Amino acid sequence: MCLGIPGQIVEVTDAANDLALVNVGGVRRVINIAFIIDEGRPASACVGEWVLVHVGFAMSRLDEQEAARTLALLQELGVAQGEMDDMADMDGLRDELRSAP
Repeated sequence: MCLGIPGQIVEVTDAANDLALVNVGGVRRVINIAFIIDEGRPASACVGEWVLVHVGFAMSRLDEQEAARTLALLQELGVAQGEMDDMADMDGLRDELRSAP
C-alpha cells in the first residue's frame, strides 16, 4: 500500500526545477512541487503551505486542520513513524552516495 503523508513546505530550494524543502514530522527533505504550482500560484507562494507528499512529490495541498487530522490518524495506525523513518534513511543513503569516491 502506498500512502501520502502531510508535510509543510518551509523553503523553495530551486524554483527553476520546482524543488522545495518540506518538513514531515521533524524530518526535512527536498521534494518536487510541480503538481501544485501554476501561473496563478508560483513556487514562492507555496512556502508555509501543507501538502500531501508521496514518493518525493507534493501531490496536493491540504489545509492545516486536514493535515493535523491526517497526521494524527496515521500516527494512530503507526504508519507516520515508518514513513518518516524511511525518509530519514533515504537522506542518509543519499549523503553516503555523495561522499563515496
